[in-house]
Amino acid sequence: MSDSPADVAALSSDHHMRVDSLSSRPREILIVVANPSVSSNNNWPVGFWGAELTHPYYELTEAGFQVTIASPSGGPVAMDALSDPRDPSRWAAEDLITMGFVNTPELAALLEDTPALDSLDLSRFQALLIAGGQSPMFTFRDSKPLHRAIRTFWDTEKIVAAYCHGVAALVDCDLSDGTPLVAGRTLTGFSNVEEDYSDRAAGIQVMPWRAEDALRARGANYISAGLFKAFAVRDGRLVTGQQQYSGRKVAQTVIAALGA
Repeated sequence: MSDSPADVAALSSDHHMRVDSLSSRPREILIVVANPSVSSNNNWPVGFWGAELTHPYYELTEAGFQVTIASPSGGPVAMDALSDPRDPSRWAAEDLITMGFVNTPELAALLEDTPALDSLDLSRFQALLIAGGQSPMFTFRDSKPLHRAIRTFWDTEKIVAAYCHGVAALVDCDLSDGTPLVAGRTLTGFSNVEEDYSDRAAGIQVMPWRAEDALRARGANYISAGLFKAFAVRDGRLVTGQQQYSGRKVAQTVIAALGA
């Protein structure tokens, strides 16, 4: 009598894709997503952008990293509606990675009660990734837990990555010596041409301020690749990505920087 699929699975627990590793210790990475909020511009419910979590999560776990999803305040988090491939708008209907994430119970459960940043032992993690979405433009710029986490990673010479509107966390973040983190560094983030596009599509001003302008004002060398082009840039231990289509490139850049 042949074994059932369940019996075969139980006997073959080591059937997953093999990943070469330089260490037998777990390699951990922290991804921070925004807590739910309300747009001060338009009173919309806002959250994180789905693909900016799920696409890096996919890349990093495929490469053998353990990924923890946290938020500045902890607790449940939610995607911006347009980034949910199940949304009636079908704005992100082609996003199969996010669709797989939200339809996998074990992964969807990770969004129901995220740990607060200040509750974590940050020494466990090799890199910090800060995802974007709409909420970060209302909640990240002056987030003390985020600034503390960024400084901790930077002071211990670890990688800090932010992408799309997640770069809001970098704008007013000063290092331990008082200098702006972004001053003199080459980076990217959601661009003015992309904000123009979003405002035209919505028929209103979506964001209260613009990441490109704020980063330049703080002394950053801001660059971009054009409207909705997947783009990431590394300047030493700082990795940034332009917008929601850049999350996988950011993760790939982080993986390469870690020598994994």
